[in-house]
Amino acid sequence: MQPTAFPLTWPATMPRTKTAVKSQFRTSLNGALNNVRDSLFAFSRDSGKKIEGLVISSNVTLGEQKPADPGVAVWFTWDGLSVCIAVDRYPKVEDNLQAIHHVIEARRTELRHGGLHIVRATFTGFAALPSPDAKKSWREVLLFGSDMLRPNRDMVEKRYRELAKERHPDAGGSAEAMSELNAAKAEALKEIG
Repeated sequence: MQPTAFPLTWPATMPRTKTAVKSQFRTSLNGALNNVRDSLFAFSRDSGKKIEGLVISSNVTLGEQKPADPGVAVWFTWDGLSVCIAVDRYPKVEDNLQAIHHVIEARRTELRHGGLHIVRATFTGFAALPSPDAKKSWREVLLFGSDMLRPNRDMVEKRYRELAKERHPDAGGSAEAMSELNAAKAEALKEIG
């Protein structure tokens, strides 16, 4: 699974929270975002291991800072482990981000008092592995990476035609690949409107 900054890419192995809990955090969206980045930088420095491929995924856009789904997932690679810390416990994006900051700070505490082996064991629980039956997102199937925030209808149609030339059974593809492509196009057009 390739995480995207927008829309929210939630790990397939983690259940969603059913009811929101009011938080006691007093931080802005920008402040919480900076706290997450700062704590990841400090964790990397403390552990002596790089954090790479950082993606902070949410439904926040330039026009919408209070989305209906306030969940946040922070994806990164550390010491060869693909990690995702995802929180949707609180009704505000900034509170979920701040909670992730505290989770990372807890890993720093583990590192200071228990060492790298303790943190590796903890991060195993955050492993960003897709479930065996995880369906690919339409962005993955249509090859729209996280660098493109919002493809339009024409872009989806054009990409569909290009990929259909390769994935159609008559062109050497398979019925499964074409079915996946058709479903992705329908899902994309439904989301785009």
